[in-house]
Amino acid sequence: MFKLRFTTPSSWTEPVLADFNRFLQDHAAAEKKASGMAVSMFSHYPDKPLLVEAMVNLALEEMNHFRQVIKLMHERGIFQAPDEKDPYINQIRALIRRGPDEYLLDRLLTAAIIEARGCERFGLVADALPEGALKTFYRVITESEARHHELFVELALEYFSKSTVESRLDQLLDAEAAIAAELPHRAALH
Repeated sequence: MFKLRFTTPSSWTEPVLADFNRFLQDHAAAEKKASGMAVSMFSHYPDKPLLVEAMVNLALEEMNHFRQVIKLMHERGIFQAPDEKDPYINQIRALIRRGPDEYLLDRLLTAAIIEARGCERFGLVADALPEGALKTFYRVITESEARHHELFVELALEYFSKSTVESRLDQLLDAEAAIAAELPHRAALH
């Protein structure tokens, strides 16, 4: 549907693979927060049935991913880390405008971009892992994230004109590329 404007280099996976337990903790936190974001969306917009149904399903899917990552962590003898503020997410959220229509549009489009970045990076992890169950798991997660970013754009197109969505998405993709390019490489999704 859209293409990110900054490509994460494959070298990004080096710190991830070097401290995969820490990456799993960050991944679990990201899934939990994604589920919470979906709950927030359907709570904030109860008058938009299409959005509510989509976000209920997304919240459940993200929580299932959280459960799966927690299981992987427990098998490795590790547990959840305390929640931390994600600098990438905070910078993306700072792009969200105020005003009822602007806020909804920007929430949908920033969520789409965050999911697209997650898709890209989970794909890099899947490519870097040796053959086995973990590689398969990250391939499945990558496919799921691809569907998620498309869902948010489709929802935006339900509530806003195509030209409005495309124009704002264009602006947000430029801003996100600048943010992503400055991120340090660490054992974390962002």
